[in-house]
Amino acid sequence: MLKSPGDRINSVPMIIGSHALVLIMLVLGLSACSNDEPQLTATNSTPSATVETKRLPIAAEQLQHGHDLFLSHCAQCHGQNAQGATNWQQRDSSGAFPAPPLNGTGHAWHHPRAVLEDTIRNGTARLGGKMPAWKDKLSDQEIRTIVVWLQSLWPDEIYAAWYRMERESRQ
Repeated sequence: MLKSPGDRINSVPMIIGSHALVLIMLVLGLSACSNDEPQLTATNSTPSATVETKRLPIAAEQLQHGHDLFLSHCAQCHGQNAQGATNWQQRDSSGAFPAPPLNGTGHAWHHPRAVLEDTIRNGTARLGGKMPAWKDKLSDQEIRTIVVWLQSLWPDEIYAAWYRMERESRQ
């Protein structure tokens, strides 16, 4: 109980301090509720935007496995480093497009993960392309592992733009 006006003035720092402590605890408590998804911020939605990207950690073994799977099943058409065919934007003599780059320099990052995985699983013949379906040779987990490896090649700006689009596609 306050006995004099001076006691009231002396208690102000303690009240402010306890409010600050409650605020800090609230912020820390909310940040602990994170869902461990990468957090993205950008000044605009273009890949050239200044971005902060926090990618989830990926085990070196998973990346190596994705790379090995890519080399065994995909590199023949998409190149050893996922660089794609040089003329990937020009139709070949059969009217199909050659294999595009998957390393972030092509258009793969414009597609949600489900579309990337579906393309690997079911190929592109139904779309007029030449990519075979891999569903009988690769498990769903192996397909996901290949996509994770490909995304590890993407520059942060590209990954951030892809991740924003991925989140929007789920809403």
